[in-house]
Amino acid sequence: MIKVLVLICFYSLLLQARENPFFPVNSAQDIPYTSNQVDTLPRLKRATATLPSTARIIESVTVTYKNLDGSVANKKVLIQNRIDWHLPIFISQNYNEVMTKVPSKKVNYKKIAALKFISFYVNKNELKIITKDKLLRNFLLVKPHRIVCDFRRQTDIGSFVKNGYKKSLFTKIRIGTHKGYYRVVIELDGYYSYKLNHIAGGYMITLL
Repeated sequence: MIKVLVLICFYSLLLQARENPFFPVNSAQDIPYTSNQVDTLPRLKRATATLPSTARIIESVTVTYKNLDGSVANKKVLIQNRIDWHLPIFISQNYNEVMTKVPSKKVNYKKIAALKFISFYVNKNELKIITKDKLLRNFLLVKPHRIVCDFRRQTDIGSFVKNGYKKSLFTKIRIGTHKGYYRVVIELDGYYSYKLNHIAGGYMITLL
């Protein structure tokens, strides 16, 4: 009889035992398990990534991170913004840098080539063409990537070649004469599409 009573008491103690006796009763489910890896990595300040010259839009960014328990997970963020592939992509936790506002500046165009009847001015991805001559046609060619523009004028200047200034997207301008028109060939530093608009005094080419 005494043995039966001892067994009953033993089983009742087992039923009341906690699943993990190393945590306090009220907080065992609130404390995440952590890995045994020593935290020796530096804090994130800024990381950079560069994209190829064919990149135009960032659709999304996926961040792979490690949790407290050592498991690895992914977080995908939709962006869908246009980008300039010449500039690096930044990942940063420097709030002072992120929140700094850049004051607006007046757009300044730099003259890179000129003849008596046509001039070329550059600002970033824009090429301003100042001329009174009528644009007959324009199109894009590859290898190398270049924009061709034909303007109406009877002239005989032979050939004209001018390299773009340092770090310009427009690397070279070539002009040659034909019967009843002259051809402007604008070589580019990478792969682009473009749009061409009429402006006061000429035309504007914008690389996309």
